[in-house]
Amino acid sequence: MTECAGRRALITGITGQAGSYLTEFLLEKGYEVHGIIRRTSTFITERIRHICDAPDTLTQRLRLHYGDLSDASGLTHIVLETEPDEIYNLGAQSHVRVSFDQPLYTVDIVGLGALRMLEAARLLQQHKEVRFYQASSSEMFGKAAEVPQRETTPFHPRSPYACAKVFAYHQTVNYREAYGLFACNGILFNHESPRRGETFVTRKITRAATRIREGLQDKLLLGNLDAKRDWGYAKDYVVAMWKMLQQDTPDDYVIATGESHSVREFLELAFARVGLDWHDYVELDPRYLRPSEVDLLVGDPSKAERVLGWKATTGFEELVHIMVDADWELARQEAAAHASSEPRPS
Repeated sequence: MTECAGRRALITGITGQAGSYLTEFLLEKGYEVHGIIRRTSTFITERIRHICDAPDTLTQRLRLHYGDLSDASGLTHIVLETEPDEIYNLGAQSHVRVSFDQPLYTVDIVGLGALRMLEAARLLQQHKEVRFYQASSSEMFGKAAEVPQRETTPFHPRSPYACAKVFAYHQTVNYREAYGLFACNGILFNHESPRRGETFVTRKITRAATRIREGLQDKLLLGNLDAKRDWGYAKDYVVAMWKMLQQDTPDDYVIATGESHSVREFLELAFARVGLDWHDYVELDPRYLRPSEVDLLVGDPSKAERVLGWKATTGFEELVHIMVDADWELARQEAAAHASSEPRPS
């Protein structure tokens, strides 16, 4: 087992991409992990189902609690009941394009939700030391004043989501300075994986490329192909989250690869992996354009490298291949299931 046996962590957004990888990482280190999930009419634990189905010794150290980032009293009850050593606030309405359609909901969950968690942590700290991680976002830089973006780069958010993240960022700094809470902002640039939601552009691409290859889909509709992002592997990035909370003093860090690539480049690699030319299958659809676009984001991770000893270990091409290969296996399974369900000729 591990150097952190007996420690307790609480994660909001545990069923999301980063939450699932962080859960695996913490359990491997010996943590007892508590996660907050929303009560819904359908199961939302797909990304952590393999953990829940693991041997008893592992399952006993993972406990799920119903809660919602819109419910301050419920969150406070969970925090005071579980008494975590570390809190990771990863929960959010995290789709930037959707935030334009649901701005009030997005701001409530992303912005005020973080404040509710910070206040619960402050109450817990009155009788127990706790460390707090806030999932900040590169989208806060928006129309960036400099390239690359670093911890001192001014924010210029360009979406309701990004504005809410800026609010949460400053509240985290305020709770650190006003109440002495050990609170850190991880300004994570785009982090992807086979567990990325299928409405996000990278997963949308890898899912479509493999389904087209297997004859399950005809075309792919996308928006801005020229937008450039700093794309890393989510499994690498959760290590940086943990490292922030192991330092002697709390601080804020940019977590990135230091490279930027366009959506077009991602398309080329993904379709080439399955032996196709993306030009034959991709169509532009203005419905997927944002009212205000963020053209270029690329992070400077030098502070994280220097202070945390963290560096991204998965390159862009390898990341695309990891995602395509995982989705290709899903597409093959889908194709096989479809073939077996077709009526046989009499």
